Amino acid sequence: MYDMKPYLKIIDEVIKKGPYKDTWESLSQYQAPDWYQKKKFGIFIHWGVYSVPAFGSEWYSRNMYIQGSPEYEHHIKTYGKHSEFGYKDFIPMFKAEKFDPDAWASLFEEAGAQYVVPVAEHHDGFQMYKSEISHWNAYEMGPKRDVLGELGRSCNQKGMRMGASTHRIEHWFFMSHGKEFESDIKEPMERGDFYWPAMKEADLQDINSEPTPTKEFLEDWLVRTCEIIDRYHPQILYFDWWIQHSSAKPYLKKLAAYYYNRAAEWGTGAVINYKHDAFLFGTAVPDVERGQFAEVKPYLWQTDTAIALNSWCYTENNQFKNPADLICDLVDIVSKNGRMLLNVGPKSDGTISKEDQYVLREIGRWLKVNNEAIYDAQIWRKAAEGPTEIVEGQFSDGIKKNFTSQDFRFTTANGKLYATVLKCSTDHTYCIKSLGIQDASKKANFNGIIRKVEVLGKDGELAWTRDEEGLHIECGVESDKPIVFRITID
Repeated sequence: MYDMKPYLKIIDEVIKKGPYKDTWESLSQYQAPDWYQKKKFGIFIHWGVYSVPAFGSEWYSRNMYIQGSPEYEHHIKTYGKHSEFGYKDFIPMFKAEKFDPDAWASLFEEAGAQYVVPVAEHHDGFQMYKSEISHWNAYEMGPKRDVLGELGRSCNQKGMRMGASTHRIEHWFFMSHGKEFESDIKEPMERGDFYWPAMKEADLQDINSEPTPTKEFLEDWLVRTCEIIDRYHPQILYFDWWIQHSSAKPYLKKLAAYYYNRAAEWGTGAVINYKHDAFLFGTAVPDVERGQFAEVKPYLWQTDTAIALNSWCYTENNQFKNPADLICDLVDIVSKNGRMLLNVGPKSDGTISKEDQYVLREIGRWLKVNNEAIYDAQIWRKAAEGPTEIVEGQFSDGIKKNFTSQDFRFTTANGKLYATVLKCSTDHTYCIKSLGIQDASKKANFNGIIRKVEVLGKDGELAWTRDEEGLHIECGVESDKPIVFRITID
């Protein structure tokens, strides 16, 4: 069993010597690095042992042990009894024989991605990287490759920032249902075992739920995460929701102080993405899972969502989103000071499905023409106009947004104002009400001088007029995706 004491001592020493201490007061000094403020589009990757059954979702390892669930019935029908074929028996089948990190990096570059965040360890407890802490990792088992390290090198060579996601803390309860009947999950277990600790699952939204994670488990979580930091130098760390549990608070503060101090040593800057107020506001960057905000925010934030509506990992029944809808979401999110982390789920052999590739390439084609309204863009004094309301909050990405040619989103960069219309007009005319001249009531919201109006992707100026109703533009561009107007103002 791995001795955690030496690493825990190193963690304490780094915190003691560095500028950040493990208190919210000290961590409130944090500011996101300049490079992150300019990054607006990233790739999330859910790939692991759960990609082998490719059924249901990435929660297969939990759900296959819940009697009566579709995963439970599928497992028995396809693989046999849980006592004879458990989740661990998928590991030898996870060969990743076609995994090509350079090909992945090239695809992400073609998609226009600026950063990449692979899941380093999901709830199932299998590490997708070389580790000294557990033998249950992709370097020693399954693919027998350092997936996180190899992909990181390939993405860095393409100029993309590299991050890592850890969902380890949910492993406290994730495999517990296997103890409720005859399966391969049974006592006794100890730290270092694949299924350990498999504690009883309580109300997962209760931050004080019991049984409470123990000191041993939380120290193991801390050491595992710090190993990722020290071995791979990720510039972004993403955490799933359950770190909000009250027992994790002292360890979150230690982790953040350690990570920020290491990043200060390396001169790279660092970002932590979190949900549900797990971190004190201002000490990291908040994330909205499968959703977004309705209004512009004065602080940086992120949406993480997936190309597939029904799952984060590849399954044989994935329902794929339309690339135009994802581009509209990206435009909306950026106009409100956010960025989008878009997930792709590769197959177990290491290939990325043709459906995923199509979506990524369509986004890339659009960004190649229109990226100046997205990359390095800042918020304008108004984020949006138009009749279509955004449903705010988590898990709202399945709600269809029926945008119109009156729905605009605004950003500014390079001394220009960008007005992106989210749906093409049938008569090729547009009216931006926010840019109308001052009317008799003197309630106009824009008094600047408009010098020129262009559309990205086409040479030449557009015909336009301006009155009390708004800025009227004539543009003959046909597109099933958002159209960006570049407006020169004085």
